Amino acid sequence: MKQTLFDKIWDSHVVKELDDGTSLIYLDRIFIHERTGSIALTSLKDQGRPVRNPAHVFATMDHIVDTLPGRGDSTLMPGGEEFIKTMRVEANDAGLTLFDINDPRHGITHIISAEQGITLPGLVAACPDSHTCTLGGLGAIGWGVGTSDCEHALATETLRAVKPKQLRVRFDGELRPGVTAKDMVLHLIGKYTASGARGHAMEYAGPAVEALDIEARFTLCNMAVEFSAFTGIIAPDEKTISYVQGRPYAPAGEAWQQSLEFWNSLQSDSDAVFDKEISIDCADIAPTISWGTSPEHSIPVTAVVPELDHAVSEETRDQMRSAMEYMGLEPGQALIGLPIDGAFIGSCTNARLSDLRAAATILDGKKVAKHVRAICTPGSRLIKEAAEAEGIDEIFLDAGFEWREPGCSLCFNAGGESFGPEQRVVTSTNRNFRGRQGRKTRSHLASPASVAAAAIAGRIADVREMS
Repeated sequence: MKQTLFDKIWDSHVVKELDDGTSLIYLDRIFIHERTGSIALTSLKDQGRPVRNPAHVFATMDHIVDTLPGRGDSTLMPGGEEFIKTMRVEANDAGLTLFDINDPRHGITHIISAEQGITLPGLVAACPDSHTCTLGGLGAIGWGVGTSDCEHALATETLRAVKPKQLRVRFDGELRPGVTAKDMVLHLIGKYTASGARGHAMEYAGPAVEALDIEARFTLCNMAVEFSAFTGIIAPDEKTISYVQGRPYAPAGEAWQQSLEFWNSLQSDSDAVFDKEISIDCADIAPTISWGTSPEHSIPVTAVVPELDHAVSEETRDQMRSAMEYMGLEPGQALIGLPIDGAFIGSCTNARLSDLRAAATILDGKKVAKHVRAICTPGSRLIKEAAEAEGIDEIFLDAGFEWREPGCSLCFNAGGESFGPEQRVVTSTNRNFRGRQGRKTRSHLASPASVAAAAIAGRIADVREMS
């Protein structure tokens, strides 16, 4: 029977098919962070249950840590310091590899899991974070789980689930100037809604996906969860193998050669059947930005806020109306030229070296508008150091950005820091939900280059006019 890429990985990890229709799946890697991982470890200890395989479990401090220079355990989040200290104690007691705050390998969970070669093509990796699907950019199954499932995973190296249906999304043609992976996925969600992949695992395919570098593929897969997919995945190729080779936890020697043979088999068979297919012509994609309070509220930057009579149902119309009220917008209003108060570049979606380079190209020799607070948080210590070696930090600082330490930071307001009420922010993050970057803060999702363009202009701008 012909198989999809997802079939090949999932089926090879089935420990047992259970009577209730679920599968017990083996987990190759488990990654935890201080916000929920500390809770799971403490609960296991209270039950007298050990971590089954500490060598396959990795931990970091990313969700609650402050990103200000000179940081320590103290955070702006009330009670945050206790999460950090608890994680440190419990991870060390359990014998886990911990990327602590001052570890030179420290960073955001999904970024360092790939950066260190912990997650590899063909593996199943779980983490109590919905954006674990990021790791599909390497041809792995990234599985975001809840805290109770995390406990089960730590204790057994397995999780139980119903195998999802499968969706293939093809991006055909070539990307136009100024269009990035972030624009591709915002266009997809904007066209097919935030529930477009519900109940499905999603494979990205097509020539435009194949042309992307690995860091851009991470961005695509990162936002599969915003499309309601179980996970997102891209078949590994020579770019993938080149990315993985030589990383600290990657195989070497004879194990490398054996891995290559396996990785080269990780593509969907030519006649594999998907439950659902979507095809997108890249000629239809422009630099894209969100206008509302869901990633599905995304439109070309040159478009206008949709009219309410475009809604497909009364419920959708009510949701659109509510989103416009929250965002301070009106139907038919243009986004171009809308004044902003803040600009943020960071998160597991868009805080890699290529993202910082793209933004620096726009910022070089220019200044952020005086009324705009602009912040950049690199995704890991290694990314930050690589950017500094290239002088990217100086470009950001000279332009007027704050240059921060790695962490989730202003992606979801858990660190205690936020933009102000009703402040309008253009952000490279993955979610524009109400309050995501602060109480009543109005967040517009965009690519890092588009964020940089808006910061300079002091308003939402078309990045193509500044390139």
